[in-house]
Amino acid sequence: MDRMRITSLIALIIAIVSIIYALIFNLPDWIVIGISVLFIPLATLSFGLLVMAKARKEEKEDRTKEPFIGY
Repeated sequence: MDRMRITSLIALIIAIVSIIYALIFNLPDWIVIGISVLFIPLATLSFGLLVMAKARKEEKEDRTKEPFIGY
């Protein structure tokens, strides 16, 4: 779980920084479009994985007893 959380956090930071970079600096249009096509979905996915990685109070014991197998 920690590995997924760390990977998702790094991906979220990279996506946000790249989107802000594309907004602030005067880049050609095709670079801005490429950044938005790649990094906006990456930011959404990594944020979703961060939210899913948090366990609710009633799920904490179940997650330590058995591994995560998905839904």
